Amino acid sequence: MHRFSLKSILLGVLIASALVSCTKSQISNPVIPGWYADPEGAVFGNKFWIYPTLSLLWGDDTLRYAKDLQRTTPAWNQEYNLQTHFDAFSSKDLVHWKKHPAVLSVENVPWVSYAMWAPSVVYANNKYYLFFGGNDIQNDEQLGGIGVAVSDKPEGPFKDALGHPLIGKIVNGAQPIDQFVFHDDDGNWYMYYGGWRHCNMVRLSDDLLHLIPFDDGEMFKEITPRGYVEGPFMLKRDGKYYFMWSEGGWTGPNYRVAYAISDSPFGPFEREGTILQQDPAIATGAGHHSVIQHPKTGAYYIIYHRRPLGHTGANERQVCIDELLFDSEGKILPVKMTSGEK
Repeated sequence: MHRFSLKSILLGVLIASALVSCTKSQISNPVIPGWYADPEGAVFGNKFWIYPTLSLLWGDDTLRYAKDLQRTTPAWNQEYNLQTHFDAFSSKDLVHWKKHPAVLSVENVPWVSYAMWAPSVVYANNKYYLFFGGNDIQNDEQLGGIGVAVSDKPEGPFKDALGHPLIGKIVNGAQPIDQFVFHDDDGNWYMYYGGWRHCNMVRLSDDLLHLIPFDDGEMFKEITPRGYVEGPFMLKRDGKYYFMWSEGGWTGPNYRVAYAISDSPFGPFEREGTILQQDPAIATGAGHHSVIQHPKTGAYYIIYHRRPLGHTGANERQVCIDELLFDSEGKILPVKMTSGEK
Protein backbone atom coordinates (compact mmCIF):
# COMPACT_ATOMS: atom_id res chain seq x y z
CA MET A 1 0.00 0.00 0.00
CA HIS A 2 1.41 3.38 -1.01
CA ARG A 3 1.11 6.33 1.37
CA PHE A 4 1.32 9.88 0.11
CA SER A 5 1.79 12.89 2.33
CA LEU A 6 -0.20 16.07 1.76
CA LYS A 7 3.07 17.78 0.89
CA SER A 8 3.89 15.25 -1.86
CA ILE A 9 0.37 15.48 -3.28
CA LEU A 10 0.51 19.28 -3.40
CA LEU A 11 3.96 19.11 -4.98
CA GLY A 12 2.63 16.80 -7.68
CA VAL A 13 -0.26 19.16 -8.40
CA LEU A 14 2.13 22.10 -8.67
CA ILE A 15 4.42 20.20 -11.04
CA ALA A 16 1.51 19.19 -13.28
CA SER A 17 0.24 22.77 -13.31
CA ALA A 18 3.70 24.02 -14.18
CA LEU A 19 3.94 21.58 -17.10
CA VAL A 20 0.61 22.79 -18.50
CA SER A 21 1.59 26.46 -18.07
CA CYS A 22 4.99 25.79 -19.58
CA THR A 23 3.48 24.21 -22.70
CA LYS A 24 0.97 27.01 -23.15
CA SER A 25 3.50 29.76 -22.62
CA GLN A 26 6.08 28.25 -24.95
CA ILE A 27 3.77 27.75 -27.96
CA SER A 28 4.71 30.46 -30.42
CA ASN A 29 2.32 31.08 -33.30
CA PRO A 30 2.59 30.26 -36.10
CA VAL A 31 3.87 26.88 -34.94
CA ILE A 32 5.30 25.77 -38.30
CA PRO A 33 6.99 27.93 -40.95
CA GLY A 34 5.53 28.51 -44.38
CA TRP A 35 2.06 28.81 -45.88
CA TYR A 36 -0.15 25.93 -44.70
CA ALA A 37 -3.87 25.57 -44.00
CA ASP A 38 -6.65 23.16 -42.94
CA PRO A 39 -4.53 21.48 -40.24
CA GLU A 40 -5.52 18.04 -38.97
CA GLY A 41 -4.10 17.39 -35.51
CA ALA A 42 -3.51 13.91 -34.10
CA VAL A 43 -1.78 12.17 -31.20
CA PHE A 44 0.02 8.95 -32.12
CA GLY A 45 2.03 7.30 -29.36
CA ASN A 46 4.18 9.90 -27.63
CA LYS A 47 4.03 12.44 -30.46
CA PHE A 48 1.72 15.15 -31.66
CA TRP A 49 1.13 15.39 -35.40
CA ILE A 50 -0.14 18.05 -37.80
CA TYR A 51 -1.19 17.20 -41.35
CA PRO A 52 -2.02 20.43 -43.22
CA THR A 53 -2.93 21.50 -46.74
CA LEU A 54 -0.03 23.02 -48.65
CA SER A 55 -1.22 26.62 -49.11
CA LEU A 56 0.68 27.84 -52.15
CA LEU A 57 0.15 30.76 -54.47
CA TRP A 58 -1.09 30.09 -57.97
CA GLY A 59 -3.33 32.11 -60.27
CA ASP A 60 -6.79 31.41 -61.62
CA ASP A 61 -5.47 30.91 -65.14
CA THR A 62 -3.13 28.16 -63.94
CA LEU A 63 -5.93 26.42 -62.06
CA ARG A 64 -8.29 26.57 -65.05
CA TYR A 65 -5.57 25.12 -67.26
CA ALA A 66 -4.97 22.31 -64.77
CA LYS A 67 -8.65 21.40 -64.75
CA ASP A 68 -8.54 20.96 -68.53
CA LEU A 69 -5.84 18.31 -68.23
CA GLN A 70 -6.61 14.69 -67.55
CA ARG A 71 -3.40 14.49 -65.59
CA THR A 72 -0.50 16.90 -65.29
CA THR A 73 3.14 15.83 -65.19
CA PRO A 74 5.14 15.88 -61.92
CA ALA A 75 7.46 18.55 -63.37
CA TRP A 76 4.51 20.72 -64.35
CA ASN A 77 2.94 20.27 -60.92
CA GLN A 78 6.16 21.32 -59.21
CA GLU A 79 6.59 24.38 -61.42
CA TYR A 80 3.10 25.70 -60.78
CA ASN A 81 2.66 24.55 -57.18
CA LEU A 82 -0.72 22.90 -57.69
CA GLN A 83 -1.01 21.49 -54.17
CA THR A 84 0.12 18.06 -55.29
CA HIS A 85 1.42 16.70 -51.98
CA PHE A 86 1.03 16.82 -48.21
CA ASP A 87 3.76 17.56 -45.70
CA ALA A 88 3.41 16.46 -42.07
CA PHE A 89 4.91 17.77 -38.83
CA SER A 90 5.60 15.94 -35.56
CA SER A 91 6.42 17.15 -32.06
CA LYS A 92 6.91 15.80 -28.56
CA ASP A 93 5.93 19.04 -26.83
CA LEU A 94 3.68 21.12 -29.15
CA VAL A 95 6.54 23.61 -29.38
CA HIS A 96 9.33 22.11 -31.48
CA TRP A 97 8.17 20.58 -34.76
CA LYS A 98 9.92 18.30 -37.24
CA LYS A 99 8.91 18.42 -40.90
CA HIS A 100 8.19 15.20 -42.81
CA PRO A 101 8.03 16.25 -46.48
CA ALA A 102 5.66 14.78 -49.04
CA VAL A 103 4.06 12.08 -46.91
CA LEU A 104 1.54 11.68 -49.73
CA SER A 105 1.82 13.01 -53.29
CA VAL A 106 0.03 12.64 -56.62
CA GLU A 107 2.70 10.16 -57.71
CA ASN A 108 1.11 7.67 -55.29
CA VAL A 109 -2.51 8.47 -56.23
CA PRO A 110 -3.12 7.67 -59.93
CA TRP A 111 -6.50 9.43 -60.16
CA VAL A 112 -5.39 12.78 -58.64
CA SER A 113 -3.62 15.55 -60.55
CA TYR A 114 -3.87 18.59 -58.25
CA ALA A 115 -5.75 20.16 -55.34
CA MET A 116 -4.94 17.67 -52.59
CA TRP A 117 -6.72 19.26 -49.66
CA ALA A 118 -7.59 18.96 -45.99
CA PRO A 119 -6.27 15.56 -44.83
CA SER A 120 -7.82 13.57 -42.00
CA VAL A 121 -5.57 10.92 -40.43
CA VAL A 122 -6.51 8.05 -38.08
CA TYR A 123 -4.88 4.91 -36.72
CA ALA A 124 -6.70 1.59 -37.04
CA ASN A 125 -5.98 -2.03 -37.91
CA ASN A 126 -2.28 -1.45 -37.14
CA LYS A 127 -2.09 1.08 -39.96
CA TYR A 128 -2.42 4.80 -40.56
CA TYR A 129 -5.19 5.98 -42.87
CA LEU A 130 -5.00 9.39 -44.55
CA PHE A 131 -8.25 10.64 -46.08
CA PHE A 132 -7.99 13.56 -48.51
CA GLY A 133 -9.80 15.55 -51.15
CA GLY A 134 -8.45 15.57 -54.71
CA ASN A 135 -9.04 17.42 -57.99
CA ASP A 136 -11.63 19.95 -56.71
CA ILE A 137 -14.45 18.46 -58.79
CA GLN A 138 -17.32 20.75 -59.78
CA ASN A 139 -19.69 18.12 -61.18
CA ASP A 140 -20.19 14.36 -61.38
CA GLU A 141 -18.55 14.14 -64.79
CA GLN A 142 -15.11 14.98 -63.38
CA LEU A 143 -12.82 12.44 -61.75
CA GLY A 144 -12.01 13.26 -58.16
CA GLY A 145 -13.44 13.56 -54.68
CA ILE A 146 -12.49 12.00 -51.34
CA GLY A 147 -9.80 9.32 -51.35
CA VAL A 148 -7.95 7.25 -48.77
CA ALA A 149 -4.27 6.33 -48.57
CA VAL A 150 -2.57 3.92 -46.15
CA SER A 151 0.85 3.64 -44.51
CA ASP A 152 2.55 1.58 -41.83
CA LYS A 153 3.99 4.75 -40.28
CA PRO A 154 2.48 8.16 -39.46
CA GLU A 155 5.23 9.85 -41.48
CA GLY A 156 4.37 7.78 -44.55
CA PRO A 157 4.91 7.26 -47.31
CA PHE A 158 1.16 6.89 -47.83
CA LYS A 159 -0.16 5.15 -50.93
CA ASP A 160 -3.59 5.17 -52.49
CA ALA A 161 -5.63 2.26 -51.12
CA LEU A 162 -8.44 2.01 -53.66
CA GLY A 163 -7.33 3.20 -57.10
CA HIS A 164 -10.41 5.47 -57.21
CA PRO A 165 -12.24 7.91 -54.94
CA LEU A 166 -14.08 6.61 -51.91
CA ILE A 167 -16.68 9.31 -52.60
CA GLY A 168 -16.58 10.71 -56.13
CA LYS A 169 -20.05 12.21 -56.57
CA ILE A 170 -21.86 15.30 -55.34
CA VAL A 171 -24.54 14.10 -52.93
CA ASN A 172 -27.09 16.40 -51.25
CA GLY A 173 -25.30 19.37 -52.80
CA ALA A 174 -22.09 18.70 -50.85
CA GLN A 175 -18.82 18.93 -52.75
CA PRO A 176 -16.74 15.88 -51.68
CA ILE A 177 -13.98 17.70 -49.76
CA ASP A 178 -13.06 18.54 -46.15
CA GLN A 179 -13.64 15.10 -44.69
CA PHE A 180 -13.19 14.31 -41.00
CA VAL A 181 -13.13 10.71 -39.76
CA PHE A 182 -14.57 10.08 -36.29
CA HIS A 183 -14.36 6.88 -34.20
CA ASP A 184 -17.20 6.69 -31.70
CA ASP A 185 -17.02 4.91 -28.35
CA ASP A 186 -19.30 2.14 -29.58
CA GLY A 187 -16.79 1.19 -32.28
CA ASN A 188 -18.58 2.79 -35.22
CA TRP A 189 -16.56 4.81 -37.72
CA TYR A 190 -18.22 7.87 -39.25
CA MET A 191 -17.04 10.46 -41.73
CA TYR A 192 -18.37 14.00 -41.90
CA TYR A 193 -17.61 15.95 -45.06
CA GLY A 194 -18.73 18.57 -47.51
CA GLY A 195 -18.23 21.95 -49.07
CA TRP A 196 -20.66 24.34 -50.78
CA ARG A 197 -22.65 24.87 -47.53
CA HIS A 198 -23.76 21.25 -47.25
CA CYS A 199 -22.51 18.60 -44.83
CA ASN A 200 -23.04 14.87 -45.17
CA MET A 201 -22.39 12.04 -42.77
CA VAL A 202 -21.47 8.51 -43.88
CA ARG A 203 -20.59 5.30 -42.08
CA LEU A 204 -17.31 3.51 -42.77
CA SER A 205 -16.54 -0.20 -42.70
CA ASP A 206 -14.10 -1.52 -40.10
CA ASP A 207 -11.32 -1.59 -42.71
CA LEU A 208 -12.11 2.10 -43.45
CA LEU A 209 -12.08 1.43 -47.19
CA HIS A 210 -15.81 1.22 -47.90
CA LEU A 211 -19.05 3.01 -47.14
CA ILE A 212 -21.68 0.87 -45.41
CA PRO A 213 -25.34 1.72 -44.83
CA PHE A 214 -26.73 3.09 -41.62
CA ASP A 215 -29.22 0.98 -39.69
CA ASP A 216 -32.09 2.56 -41.65
CA GLY A 217 -30.49 1.63 -44.98
CA GLU A 218 -29.39 5.13 -45.93
CA MET A 219 -25.84 5.68 -47.23
CA PHE A 220 -25.67 9.48 -46.90
CA LYS A 221 -27.29 11.64 -44.24
CA GLU A 222 -27.30 15.40 -44.59
CA ILE A 223 -26.74 17.04 -41.19
CA THR A 224 -26.03 20.64 -42.28
CA PRO A 225 -26.37 23.07 -39.35
CA ARG A 226 -27.30 26.72 -39.74
CA GLY A 227 -24.37 28.78 -41.02
CA TYR A 228 -22.31 25.79 -42.17
CA VAL A 229 -19.92 26.35 -45.09
CA GLU A 230 -17.18 23.68 -44.84
CA GLY A 231 -14.51 22.12 -42.59
CA PRO A 232 -16.52 19.83 -40.25
CA PHE A 233 -15.02 18.42 -37.07
CA MET A 234 -16.44 16.22 -34.31
CA LEU A 235 -15.29 15.99 -30.69
CA LYS A 236 -16.85 13.80 -28.01
CA ARG A 237 -16.48 15.04 -24.45
CA ASP A 238 -18.29 13.88 -21.30
CA GLY A 239 -20.81 11.96 -23.39
CA LYS A 240 -21.71 14.95 -25.54
CA TYR A 241 -21.01 15.39 -29.26
CA TYR A 242 -19.42 18.72 -30.14
CA PHE A 243 -19.86 19.33 -33.86
CA MET A 244 -17.83 22.21 -35.28
CA TRP A 245 -17.53 23.79 -38.71
CA SER A 246 -16.22 26.82 -40.61
CA GLU A 247 -18.35 29.72 -41.78
CA GLY A 248 -17.76 32.64 -44.14
CA GLY A 249 -15.51 32.74 -47.17
CA TRP A 250 -12.09 31.11 -46.78
CA THR A 251 -10.42 33.90 -48.76
CA GLY A 252 -11.74 36.70 -46.57
CA PRO A 253 -11.16 38.11 -43.07
CA ASN A 254 -14.46 36.85 -41.62
CA TYR A 255 -13.70 33.13 -41.91
CA ARG A 256 -14.57 31.65 -38.50
CA VAL A 257 -15.51 28.52 -36.53
CA ALA A 258 -18.90 27.79 -34.95
CA TYR A 259 -20.21 24.79 -33.03
CA ALA A 260 -23.20 22.82 -31.78
CA ILE A 261 -23.73 20.22 -29.03
CA SER A 262 -25.86 17.10 -29.34
CA ASP A 263 -26.55 13.85 -27.51
CA SER A 264 -26.10 11.92 -30.76
CA PRO A 265 -23.48 11.79 -33.54
CA PHE A 266 -26.43 12.28 -35.94
CA GLY A 267 -27.53 15.54 -34.35
CA PRO A 268 -29.64 17.56 -34.51
CA PHE A 269 -26.94 20.21 -34.42
CA GLU A 270 -28.32 23.57 -33.31
CA ARG A 271 -25.77 26.36 -33.56
CA GLU A 272 -24.45 27.42 -30.13
CA GLY A 273 -22.17 30.23 -31.24
CA THR A 274 -18.84 31.31 -32.69
CA ILE A 275 -15.71 30.04 -30.95
CA LEU A 276 -12.92 31.27 -33.25
CA GLN A 277 -12.76 34.40 -35.36
CA GLN A 278 -10.45 37.19 -36.44
CA ASP A 279 -8.75 39.48 -33.96
CA PRO A 280 -7.82 42.85 -35.53
CA ALA A 281 -4.76 42.97 -33.29
CA ILE A 282 -3.42 39.53 -34.25
CA ALA A 283 -4.77 37.92 -37.44
CA THR A 284 -7.75 37.53 -39.77
CA GLY A 285 -9.43 34.62 -41.54
CA ALA A 286 -9.17 32.20 -38.61
CA GLY A 287 -10.83 28.87 -39.36
CA HIS A 288 -10.77 25.29 -40.68
CA HIS A 289 -9.59 23.69 -37.49
CA SER A 290 -9.14 20.45 -35.59
CA VAL A 291 -8.90 19.68 -31.87
CA ILE A 292 -6.55 17.44 -29.90
CA GLN A 293 -6.43 16.49 -26.23
CA HIS A 294 -3.11 16.32 -24.43
CA PRO A 295 -2.77 12.70 -23.26
CA LYS A 296 -1.00 13.65 -20.03
CA THR A 297 -2.60 16.93 -18.93
CA GLY A 298 -6.05 16.45 -20.44
CA ALA A 299 -5.96 19.97 -21.89
CA TYR A 300 -7.63 20.58 -25.24
CA TYR A 301 -5.94 22.50 -28.04
CA ILE A 302 -7.43 23.91 -31.21
CA ILE A 303 -5.22 23.75 -34.31
CA TYR A 304 -6.29 26.11 -37.09
CA HIS A 305 -5.09 28.40 -39.84
CA ARG A 306 -5.23 32.18 -40.00
CA ARG A 307 -4.01 35.03 -42.18
CA PRO A 308 -1.33 37.30 -40.68
CA LEU A 309 -1.97 41.02 -40.51
CA GLY A 310 -0.87 42.87 -43.61
CA HIS A 311 -1.55 39.87 -45.88
CA THR A 312 -4.63 39.57 -48.08
CA GLY A 313 -3.66 36.77 -50.49
CA ALA A 314 -6.13 33.89 -50.44
CA ASN A 315 -3.44 31.29 -49.79
CA GLU A 316 -1.36 33.31 -47.34
CA ARG A 317 -2.31 31.20 -44.35
CA GLN A 318 -0.39 29.93 -41.34
CA VAL A 319 -0.99 27.10 -38.86
CA CYS A 320 -1.47 28.08 -35.22
CA ILE A 321 -2.36 26.43 -31.91
CA ASP A 322 -4.26 27.83 -28.93
CA GLU A 323 -5.95 26.31 -25.91
CA LEU A 324 -9.62 25.34 -26.16
CA LEU A 325 -11.50 25.92 -22.90
CA PHE A 326 -14.95 24.96 -21.61
CA ASP A 327 -17.16 26.62 -19.00
CA SER A 328 -18.82 24.86 -16.07
CA GLU A 329 -21.82 23.92 -18.23
CA GLY A 330 -19.68 22.35 -20.94
CA LYS A 331 -20.02 25.21 -23.43
CA ILE A 332 -16.92 26.12 -25.46
CA LEU A 333 -15.44 29.49 -24.55
CA PRO A 334 -14.38 31.85 -27.37
CA VAL A 335 -10.76 31.12 -28.30
CA LYS A 336 -8.26 33.82 -27.45
CA MET A 337 -5.73 33.84 -30.28
CA THR A 338 -2.11 34.35 -29.29
CA SER A 339 0.80 35.63 -31.33
CA GLY A 340 4.48 34.71 -31.36
CA GLU A 341 5.21 37.52 -28.92
CA LYS A 342 5.35 36.12 -25.38
